[in-house]
Amino acid sequence: MKSLRILIVISLMLLNAVMASAADSFIIGIAPHTSARVIIEMYQPLRVYLEKTLGMPVDIVTAPDFDTFARRGIAMEFDLAVTTGHQARLFQTDAGYLPLLTYKAEFKSVTIVAAKGPIQKPSDLDNKDVIGLSAASLVTLWGQHWLADNKVNAHPMKYVSASDSVAQLVAAGDAAAGFASLANFQKLNPELRSKLRILAESKSMAGRVYVLNKRHAAIQKKIDAALWAFAETAEAKKYFETNKLEGYRKLRPNELKEMDRYAAEVRKVLNSSAK
Repeated sequence: MKSLRILIVISLMLLNAVMASAADSFIIGIAPHTSARVIIEMYQPLRVYLEKTLGMPVDIVTAPDFDTFARRGIAMEFDLAVTTGHQARLFQTDAGYLPLLTYKAEFKSVTIVAAKGPIQKPSDLDNKDVIGLSAASLVTLWGQHWLADNKVNAHPMKYVSASDSVAQLVAAGDAAAGFASLANFQKLNPELRSKLRILAESKSMAGRVYVLNKRHAAIQKKIDAALWAFAETAEAKKYFETNKLEGYRKLRPNELKEMDRYAAEVRKVLNSSAK
């Protein structure tokens, strides 16, 4: 009995140590716009820079899909989140996150089809398969509106985990069309991109936005300054160039408020799936 009590005490000590370690880390949540491996590689320079600046461990995390990422953000699991404008707005209104900055490059959603395929206009997608990232993804939500606005009666939308998967499925003829961000389309390897073409393109929307958990309001200026200082480093400039992001910029007045329509749809998706 005594040995059992000792084991329980040791287990509790280990659990407390793990929880303390997690609490001592600064968690950056990145929306799952591509594979987890690519995301972790992309944000390593930022992780390393913030780790030095903050003097504490910094971890990069993501989620299997946009729906899960949204739930985790609202549950306050991220210290800093980098996500598309509609989720940034949701985090702001529903969980009190503090908007910091975004990228200079325009963010657009696109409808992609096979370059040599039969799809030439929206109505050609009637009774065809279309794919998006997840029900809570901005490119998918835009795509659903685009289909409705063009009175397209496609099959119920299917979802995959990353933009390169969307591209591969469309190129292979396993779907007639897919939705992705223009930036992710442009980043596809040239061979794959040559097999695709853009059928439609959205207006510019709020792209990936950095929002800070409100529990860090006291150091908001420090975090903000660290991000702008990082933008001047060689590592950041290479990251901006590689990913065609052009650098950081401040958010325009009401830029996130313009995302209310899409944020409301994410809220609806989360509420319906929670039932």
